[in-house]
Parts: sequence; structure tokens; C-alpha cells
Amino acid sequence: MSAHISNVRPKPDKVLVDIVDYVTKYKIKSKEAYDTARYCLLDTLGCGFEALEYPACRKMLGPIVQGTQVPNGAKVPGTQFQMDPIKAAFDIGAMIRWLDFNDTWLAAEWGHPSDNLGGILATADWLSRNAVATGKQPLTVRDLLTGMIKAHEIQGCIALENSFNKVGLDHVVLVKVASTAVVAEMMGLSKDEILNAVSLAWVDGQSLRTYRHSPNTGSRKSWAAGDATSRAVRLALIAKTGEMGYPSVLSAKTWGFYDVLFKGNVFKFQRPYGSYVMENVLFKISFPAEFHSQTAVEAAMTIHQELAKLGKTEKDIKKISIRTHEACIRIIDKKGPLNNPADRDHCVQYMVAVPIIFGRLTASDYEDKIASDKRIDVLRDKIECVEDPKFTRDYHDPDKRSIANALTVELTDGKKMKEIVVEYPIGHKRRRKEGMPVLMAKFKTNLARVFAEKQRGAIWELCTEPKKLDATPVNEFVDMMVI
Repeated sequence: MSAHISNVRPKPDKVLVDIVDYVTKYKIKSKEAYDTARYCLLDTLGCGFEALEYPACRKMLGPIVQGTQVPNGAKVPGTQFQMDPIKAAFDIGAMIRWLDFNDTWLAAEWGHPSDNLGGILATADWLSRNAVATGKQPLTVRDLLTGMIKAHEIQGCIALENSFNKVGLDHVVLVKVASTAVVAEMMGLSKDEILNAVSLAWVDGQSLRTYRHSPNTGSRKSWAAGDATSRAVRLALIAKTGEMGYPSVLSAKTWGFYDVLFKGNVFKFQRPYGSYVMENVLFKISFPAEFHSQTAVEAAMTIHQELAKLGKTEKDIKKISIRTHEACIRIIDKKGPLNNPADRDHCVQYMVAVPIIFGRLTASDYEDKIASDKRIDVLRDKIECVEDPKFTRDYHDPDKRSIANALTVELTDGKKMKEIVVEYPIGHKRRRKEGMPVLMAKFKTNLARVFAEKQRGAIWELCTEPKKLDATPVNEFVDMMVI
């Protein structure tokens, strides 16, 4: 006997419907969310400008077919490129993520919600240029900020209770899903078409985390988000043609995402979509380091200063203990050889050793020239991590969302230095007042990497006038940042 398979088309999964209802119906009313998004926009672009100093990033940029020109196409800030929005989204996304210096969201799944800006900015710029060309109104920076808030919220709310890394999948799946929903709405797709687009994002084969972990850590982690946000633009354009979607892409027995890729588990949600994620997002302000190490690096900078006061150096250190949270141990507690910059910026021992020795941690400190200094590996071997269950609990507590690290140094003379504890990094919501002036200084520094004085002065003037910035057409905003 055989059992018949039902071919009745199911209703769309609630997860899909909730995402689409949010991007099409929800009105953002939070001033805090818009203010934070404005800082996020500037910081994210600045991260891209710094990345342009690195040949490994620059080689990824430009049209797929050299010499291709796209009238009214999207422009890539900091470059001369004007391309179709799919490749422009890739380039912007790769620049943003290249140095691991843009914002972060930590929960059951971690990630970088500003990765979505690649697709959102490219789409908004392309739509605006074509609108102007046909006598219509372009999108404004305020519209751009709205898209950012919503993409942050979709990615971050799914991440709160659902760990993709534990099943071996990379967090950029959430960039793809969030970007797809937001850019599809920006393109004017109907509710059903956006549902189709989001389902296509879930039905895609998803990236493995292979390139983020030893022994295969590599530079794909720097362009994976660009790939995801550009794929979102492509899927939205496919859905715009009327291409069908897959309503039970998550829940279908045997063939759905839950059964194939999520060990049969269904998604859990802590809260409905609003503006929580943007309001609570973490900025990487002082150090281009994987976020679980940010407080450890801050503590290491203090240790560097304390050693100097004692007239001692890293040579006088016998052992360093890092009291930390579970996620730090799982992702960046790493021994053995480090093969490339991507390997080094995902090793907490490396990211602690460099500031203790040099009193700094910059993007260039991950390059071979600095990494070849034998003192770093000698000190790395003296650093051990141990989980503190309280730090792990506070990491997951929605009212705290700490990323605590505590460093204790034992010296060769038998003395033990006072433990340095840092619970919240300078980019945390609890340190916004302290952090935002430093963030703006970081943006000013990054502008100077790319633009001549007059051009960067005009950009700075606009970006420090919120109302004027919000009202600026996206295409005019981007035009200010091309060379």
C-alpha cells in the first residue's frame, strides 16, 4: 500500500507573513531608533572607506564584466563605480564588512545588521536615480534610515532565540532574508510578491560557517555578507517579475528549512518586530575586533598602561586568565598557527596580546608585518580562557546584553595584578553618551582616508545636521561620496 501525498497548497508560514506585515505596515515612531540609525549609517559607510585602503578588498570591487556601464545605476561610495544594484550591493556590503569594524548584534545568533546596508543603499540609490530621470520623487535618507531600522529588526529578532551557528549555518542567512524583505518593499512589490521573495531567500542553499572557523578561517567571511545582501536584491527583482514563491518553505515536512537545515526545530521568538534592535545595537568604536573580544581588548589596553607604571613589559608576564562568556570560547578561543588576517581577528588571544605589547589594536595589526613579531605568539601561548556562567547569563539577558570579559595577569616574579573587568564595551547602549562622540571622530578619520578636504568638509557638514540629512535625496547623498 502507498500513502498519498497531499498536494494542497498550504497557507504561507506565519514567520513569512509576520516579516511581510512588518515591512509593509509597521510605522517606526521611535526617535531613538532614527537617531541611532543615523549614527549607524555614518559609521557603516566609514568602515567601508577604511576598507578601501586594503588591496584585498579593492580587488573585489567593480563590474563583473570590466567596462560595463549602467545608466542611472547605483554608485558605490568612495569609488568611481556605477553599476547595476546587485553588484553595487555586493561591493558596498563587502566594503562594510571587510575589516570587521561595523555594528554587531549578539544573541543566540550573532551578526552584523548594518551588513544589510549594501542592498538597501544600492537599491535606494538606483531607484532614486531612475525616479529623477522620469520626473518622479527620489527616496530620501529618512527612507533609507527606515529601511535600515526594519532590516536590523528582522535580522536581530530572529537571532534572539534561534542559533544558526549551532547547526553549522552562517548568520548571513539572516542578512539575505532581512535585505530581501526591505528592498522588495522599497521596489514597490505587492504583499504577495514580497512573500514570494522572502520565501525564495529561505529556500536558497545557505552558507556554511566553514570560512569563519579553524582550520579553514579565511577572507570569504569578509565578503559573505556582501554576497548575501546582493542576492537579496536579485531575489526581489526575480519576485517582481511575478515568479512564484514557496509558502511552506520553512515548515514543509522533509523538504522545508526546519527539517533539512534546522534539525526539525521551529523558530522561536522573544518579541514582535518593532525598533528594539536598532535601539540596542552594538557599535564597534575603538577596535576592529570580533565583538566577543571588545571588552577583553579594552581591558588589555588598561593592562598595557598598568605594566608601564610597574616598569614591566609582556616579557614579565607568566600567565593571563580571561574570565569570559560561552560564545567567546566557542568562536574565538583559538590556539595554534594563525594563517591570515581573517584568522587573527577571530582569535581572542591575538586580540589581547597585540594591545598588551603595543598599546593599540588597529586593522593593520592583523596583517603579516605585525603578525610576524614573535612576541605575539609567545604571549598568546600564555593566555587561557575560562567560562564564567554569570557572564554567559548576562550575555543572554535582554535587559543587560553584556559582553563581559575579565583579565588577570600573573607576573614571573609571583605577583598577581588586579583583575580588570569590563562588562559593557564603549559601543553598548549603556555607554551611548560616552561612545557617540568617539564614533563621530572615527567617521571623520575615515572620511579623511578617501576624500579631499573640501569634499569631506561638505559631507561632514551635512552629516552633522540631522534634519537636513534626513531630507536629502539618496542619490544626492551618494553623489557627495564618489570620487
